Amino acid sequence: MLDKLNRTNLLYDIYGSLLTERQREMMRLYYSFNLSLAEIAEERGVSRQAVHDLIQRALASIEDFEEKLGLYEIYRFQESLLQEAGKILEKPVGAGEQQRLREIISELQQKIDQ
Repeated sequence: MLDKLNRTNLLYDIYGSLLTERQREMMRLYYSFNLSLAEIAEERGVSRQAVHDLIQRALASIEDFEEKLGLYEIYRFQESLLQEAGKILEKPVGAGEQQRLREIISELQQKIDQ
């Protein structure tokens, strides 16, 4: 559950600016301010179902953006390589570790060049 929430928040960070202002507002209230659907509906003078539908459409949109653009997957790939590099650098670096660091740098550079 927490993984799904973290993924949703990262997708929103990446693609939120592509949503409508109303979708961004509902997503912020629901995910950032942790308001319930009923609280948002009451505050905005709409039905709970309208808030739910708007949030679901926003989620579908950001998932669609990710499917087409893949920026979240690129982020996760880069993050995993950087974490690996950080762990290698926590201890004395030998020839094997230096080679792996070169490979990591090469893989990151290839992603940038794509």
